[in-house]
Parts: sequence; structure tokens; C-alpha cells
Amino acid sequence: MTTPQDLYLVSLDVPRSHPGGRPVEQGDLALALAGAELIDLLRARALTLADGRVVPGPPLTTGDRLLDEAGAELVRQEPYETVEDWLWRRGHGLATVYHDVLYAEGQLTGRRRHWLSRPSRDDTPADTPARRHAADRWWAHEPVLADLAATLGIEHERPPEEEPDDEAVVTVLVAVGDAVTELEAVRERRRIENVAFDNIWRAP
Repeated sequence: MTTPQDLYLVSLDVPRSHPGGRPVEQGDLALALAGAELIDLLRARALTLADGRVVPGPPLTTGDRLLDEAGAELVRQEPYETVEDWLWRRGHGLATVYHDVLYAEGQLTGRRRHWLSRPSRDDTPADTPARRHAADRWWAHEPVLADLAATLGIEHERPPEEEPDDEAVVTVLVAVGDAVTELEAVRERRRIENVAFDNIWRAP
């Protein structure tokens, strides 16, 4: 399993297990998933970071379909793209992509489905290998997974005992946090604008 897959499953299961836990915003999750892909590709040596830009290495196969797709989408022309640009470009609709793949593989319900099939009433959460892997990594307080989840408002009862010490990984984590904050600011502006618009129409 990969970090983005684990993060997606944590975003489903952990809020549900806490009283009052709220669903994660899909836009925020998409940005975090794109960051998780970048971190896994960094660790696989498929890319490096230079001055905040994503510098691709030789094409390689990781064995994971979505991670390989992410690697194939890296911009290979100078001056390359910034980490922030990658998050917004790759992240578009990415939460839905991960849902569909995990659902089709039976990792959400325990039963394989054709990728075009629609969820049914019987599609309840199941104790699948993917869910167990994500849970094991979560409860082990793996620093990268914990930091990405915290960006989405999913917090451990106690903080991780260590933090990521790879400078490139930290750069990605910071960029994810900044992007999520920016997206929330956009949502807040829209809420304010909608309220103001409603008030205009309700005025006598």
C-alpha cells in the first residue's frame, strides 16, 4: 500500500471512530493525496526537489497503478513546476480517483466491483488488508501520515514521537498545509459573498 491510499482510508475511518468527527473536505483531501504521492515518489527516487521545484528522475515503475500515473504526469521540461503547482494540478478530482480504485479492488467493502458499478446499500465498511495496513500505520504514529492527516483536521490523541527529518519531505508537507489553508480561505470568501448576496435579495 502507498501513503496516499493509507491517507484516504484514514480520512474515512478515523473521523467516523471519534464522537463528533466531521467528514474531511474533498478538496482538502485531494491536495493532501497529491502531496502524499509526491512524498512516495521522492522516497522511490523518482524525483528530487530543487528550490521548491519538482525535478523528475528517470521514469520508473513502482508497482502501484496510481503512483505510476502520478510519476508519468511529472513535468519534464525546465524550469519544471513548483510543489504548489503540482498539488493543484494533480490534486484536481484526486479524492474521487482513489475512492473509485479502492472500491473497485474491494478494499472498501471486501468485495471486488467493476469500476463502473455504483455503490449499493450493502457496501458497508469492511476489515480489508488495505484498511488494516492504514490502521497499523496510523496507530504506529508514522510521522508523514500523521502530519498529512493533521493538515486535514484528523489528530491523534497524542502527537507523534518524531517528525520527518527529510528536508524535501518537510517542504512537501508545508506546501500541503499552505494549499489547504488557501483553499479554506477561498471557501470562506465564497460563504461571505453568498451571505451578502442573500441579504441583498432579502432586503425590503
